[in-house]
Amino acid sequence: MKVLITGTSQGIGKAIALKFLENNHEVIGFDILPSSIENKNYKHYLIDIFKDELIDLGEINILINNAGVQNSSDDIDINLKGTIRITEKYGFNKGIKSVLFIASSSAHNGAEFPLYAASKGGILAYMKNVAMRLAPYKATSNSLSPGGVITELNQHILDDPKLWQAVLNETILDKWANVEEIAEWAYFVTVVNKSMTAEDILIDNGEMAKFNFVW
Repeated sequence: MKVLITGTSQGIGKAIALKFLENNHEVIGFDILPSSIENKNYKHYLIDIFKDELIDLGEINILINNAGVQNSSDDIDINLKGTIRITEKYGFNKGIKSVLFIASSSAHNGAEFPLYAASKGGILAYMKNVAMRLAPYKATSNSLSPGGVITELNQHILDDPKLWQAVLNETILDKWANVEEIAEWAYFVTVVNKSMTAEDILIDNGEMAKFNFVW
């Protein structure tokens, strides 16, 4: 299948691209940064999803919206408006099978930075809107909401023992996910899954479920 993934230069997006390439799919990546992926089935484009002209790619079978920023004045523009722009351009065609959005646990609890939380909350609402409009194509639209994930962007936390222990204390499994695990979820939801649509999957090691029982 022909797969378009945004934000493939590093982290979750790169891991998802590698997962699809391992399974012999044709993968197209959009990012503002170059990619280190070397594979004959991979094509990389330097594209700002909010500002740049969107090229014609023909029919896309799977669209994965992963590109995003955090704690920036551009959070709403890139995370929400840019994602909508990409989806409206590539998500609705007769070959489409699945659209996936990488949201965040912040979409559920409003944690982290205000504009970031708002942008990801908007993604969940838009995902459901897309599911309704994709139904005539017999295609699915879902989202993943990761909590803490071990990526380059979180390196300052990983390198600080005090910060690292503090974030682990917020989970009930005492760990964070890695990018390969999120990629497995992405592959399952878009390729294996045929019936779940308009749903969000929270992958946060129990952070949202944590509580202190006081009697």
